[in-house]
Amino acid sequence: MFCRNCGKELAGTPEICLGCGAKPLVGSSFCHACGAKTSPLAEFCPKCGARLGAKVVAGDVSEKSRLTTTLLCILPAWFVSVAGIHRFYLGKIGTAILMLLTLGGLGIWTLIDFIYAVTGNMKDKEGKLIKKW
Repeated sequence: MFCRNCGKELAGTPEICLGCGAKPLVGSSFCHACGAKTSPLAEFCPKCGARLGAKVVAGDVSEKSRLTTTLLCILPAWFVSVAGIHRFYLGKIGTAILMLLTLGGLGIWTLIDFIYAVTGNMKDKEGKLIKKW
């Protein structure tokens, strides 16, 4: 992750950039994904293609693991025909039971959740994005 204000590379998802002292995801001068200089009006980074308009605040990122979510989504469904285990991990008990009963929406729901998990768009029970691998 890079600071959107000064472009400094940051470890994890800190609240404050040590380079400029600002909140790293609030600025508009640099890409948060690759650190390239961007126009404040740009929607996508010209270097890496990351969406710049999507504001993700550090407090909106879950502590749950994206790798664990992805593996729990696809492996039990593929090898044991049990879908929804990843939703128990994320704290979504109701939809987890529903996935168990419907075999993951006959696999379609499981496939959609897998895509969300891999791309980092899956959310936990509190609505926080699962971004950390």
